[in-house]
Amino acid sequence: MTSRTGFADKLKSSSIGAEVEELPLIRVHTAAALLVFYTFLYVAPFYLSSATRPSATISRNLPSVIKARIRSVTWTCAICTITTSLLLTYLPPSSTPLTTLHLMGYHPTGLFPSLKALLLTAILFLGPLFECGIVEGNWRSWVRLRGLTTLWHDLPTYRNLVAGPVTEELLFRSASLPLFLLSPASLRTTFLLPPLVFGLAHIHHIYEFRISNPSAPLLLGVIRSVIQLMYTTLFGSYATFLYLRTGSLVAVILCHTFCNWMGLPRFWGRVEGGGAESVMGPDSGGGQGRRDESQGPESGAQLGVVWTVAYYILLVVGAVGFYKYFWVLTESSNGLLEF
Repeated sequence: MTSRTGFADKLKSSSIGAEVEELPLIRVHTAAALLVFYTFLYVAPFYLSSATRPSATISRNLPSVIKARIRSVTWTCAICTITTSLLLTYLPPSSTPLTTLHLMGYHPTGLFPSLKALLLTAILFLGPLFECGIVEGNWRSWVRLRGLTTLWHDLPTYRNLVAGPVTEELLFRSASLPLFLLSPASLRTTFLLPPLVFGLAHIHHIYEFRISNPSAPLLLGVIRSVIQLMYTTLFGSYATFLYLRTGSLVAVILCHTFCNWMGLPRFWGRVEGGGAESVMGPDSGGGQGRRDESQGPESGAQLGVVWTVAYYILLVVGAVGFYKYFWVLTESSNGLLEF
């Protein structure tokens, strides 16, 4: 099965299905070149302007830097979205705007498939949810929705949970994947190349790490960046699957936000008790997977081993549940491909 044939067959039963067969065939290297160009437009401005370029005296977490970067990536996403929509709509033979909106994940919105995809992602993080919500006591904050206040008043949190997921999914899924769908690219290429470029787009953080931690060994920065490349590429493949399976941009944004909020799961060590409640969760305002430092001195309190055992059991249960419901919870009549 090629991606183009699969997409056309998928839409034949809908009111816009016949138009896909009339869409122009985009070359694979053209789709790849546009993806790389979009990525360059997204990352390069961070280092071209003194307002966004990190230095020994300017942190990426400064409000002025965050605001300037958000403005930059917003413009980039607007340019890339318009470019892709024009390519899909106006290159002869043309398709209707409705077809373009479907390809780019805007219509149908797919709210129910998005919630199912979010549930699937939450199942995978069953262990970390237990640690953060129950062991550390943050479930009270979640119930009271205290995190919403932090979300809109703390710029690093807003960047991590809103601006980052929205702009990255607009660029790497909505504006890029339709180009591969309408090319002769194999499914393997579609699942490997865009996620790899997505992962490489984060490799520039090694420079920021070296600037902000000049005394840290270079090897530590390299290892940190390699690990980040691995998990961002892996997430990129997962987001690509969700996008193609649900046909919904909302689905991948919600799951991206959730993963940024949770950070990387704990794979070793004992769980620890929480002191004062954190508001947003493990990745509320700083590095990936870092616990909120506002939890207080009691956050390192040793708990009985039963809590740690329960965590790792739930981590395994979550992985098994994710595998079991992988296809069921991603099924959608709006999907862009048949798998």
